[in-house]
Amino acid sequence: MQIFGKTNINFIKWRWHAIVVSSLVIVAGIGQIIAQGGPRLGVDFSGGTALVLRFDGPISEDAVRTALSGIEGNKSVQQYGPASANEVFVRLPQGPVAEEGTNLDDSAQRVDDLIRAANLGVFTRESTEIVGPVVGADLQRKGIYATLTAMLGIMVYVGFRFRFTFAFGAVVATFHDVLVTLVMLNWFGYELSLNIVAALLTMTGYSVNDTIVIFDRVRENSRTSRRDGLENVVNTSVNQMLGRTIITSGTTFIAVMGLYFYGGEVLQGFAFTMLVGIVVGTYSTVFIAAAVAIGLSKPSPAVVAADAKRNRAKK
Repeated sequence: MQIFGKTNINFIKWRWHAIVVSSLVIVAGIGQIIAQGGPRLGVDFSGGTALVLRFDGPISEDAVRTALSGIEGNKSVQQYGPASANEVFVRLPQGPVAEEGTNLDDSAQRVDDLIRAANLGVFTRESTEIVGPVVGADLQRKGIYATLTAMLGIMVYVGFRFRFTFAFGAVVATFHDVLVTLVMLNWFGYELSLNIVAALLTMTGYSVNDTIVIFDRVRENSRTSRRDGLENVVNTSVNQMLGRTIITSGTTFIAVMGLYFYGGEVLQGFAFTMLVGIVVGTYSTVFIAAAVAIGLSKPSPAVVAADAKRNRAKK
């Protein structure tokens, strides 16, 4: 759909500016993660107990936090959902609390007992998530393996279908998307969980799909415009596919927005990851993947000088 008509925007002109901005965001984000002692890991990966408690009346986080002051360790107490829901999220990391009994559910039961003893009102436990340390470490390892395997598969597929320079550009762009998304998740206070990993894998597939569409048009245009440099061919290809990119990304973004606002707290992290991934993936296709492919496809100065020398000799 030619919703923009014939555009002639010089996207490649701004690739270095985009690379600088992306680098600053990634470096600042990684610096913050290191300063805080590592990424925020959810119960899925760190192990521990997570509870959602629904009270019959209004309840404050401080009151719940005070009631649980007898539990050792770094506890997390925060409002869950809208204030009118009167729900509180309680997270207890794996540690002395769970080791006091022979059952991991002892920590959840102790939370119930302490809140009842504090007379904070009638409440029900809406959900309970308990993960042991061994399971959490195993899930964390498998999540890393799944992400790395996805990137390796992307490189093999794009390298087989196009060429290695394009494959390397696609992988660099995908790795860029994952890093930027992780930084955004940390900045907005989301914890890494299995839902987030699922969204990251979905996002990498979405991003590489957009990259392949652009690269496929670059390959077609290269056959008919052999005299044009790769930069001009890429620019032409991106402009030709601009309408398709905007429509696809825009409609997907709107659908995920609905999931973010109406999917509930459980799916909010997944939806947020997808929203960031859609924007970053579209951006990286042009400014990261194409820039890397162009940079690797250009012959080195030594090769250019040798070719010029051979041409002069022939003359």
